[in-house]
Amino acid sequence: NDPSLAKKIDHAVFPGLQGGPLMNNISAKAVCFLRAMEPFFSTYAKQMIHNAQSLGKAFVERGFGVVTGGTDCHFILLDVYKKGLTGKRAEETLEKISISCNKNVLPFDKLPPSSSSGLRLGTPCGTTRGLSQGDFFDVGHIIADVLEEEARQPLTQSKQRFFQKKIQAICERFPYK
Repeated sequence: NDPSLAKKIDHAVFPGLQGGPLMNNISAKAVCFLRAMEPFFSTYAKQMIHNAQSLGKAFVERGFGVVTGGTDCHFILLDVYKKGLTGKRAEETLEKISISCNKNVLPFDKLPPSSSSGLRLGTPCGTTRGLSQGDFFDVGHIIADVLEEEARQPLTQSKQRFFQKKIQAICERFPYK
């Protein structure tokens, strides 16, 4: 009930945290909603989920922990700590071979968020490029190869190039349209 406190809270939220509507954001949302109304979007969204499930299967086959054992959405959450890596080290290693991902805190993670035990891998970009479930299964095995190699010893320059060429070959098969 303190009016001076209410004024301080309002001032901290707007414009600092909340901000105003930016026209580029409004336009992007309009395009997104328009595309989501198109018939292909449902098929595309389902394919993203199937691709994520296939990616997760590859990791399960390789002995990686996939949080919840799989996924019902467009990404998987991988436990890399069981293989001797932190999420940060796994993220940095995959970045070197041109795979973008994010370190991620796992449920009940014992590591701090700055390093974490998990890795978040998503399928929207690859699905947009046209990768199928089989392709994501193959990508999962490549990533597993990279992470297992990195867990043994840091990737050498020649190993980085080797894996980067594998990823590049997939990207060349499925260029952006």
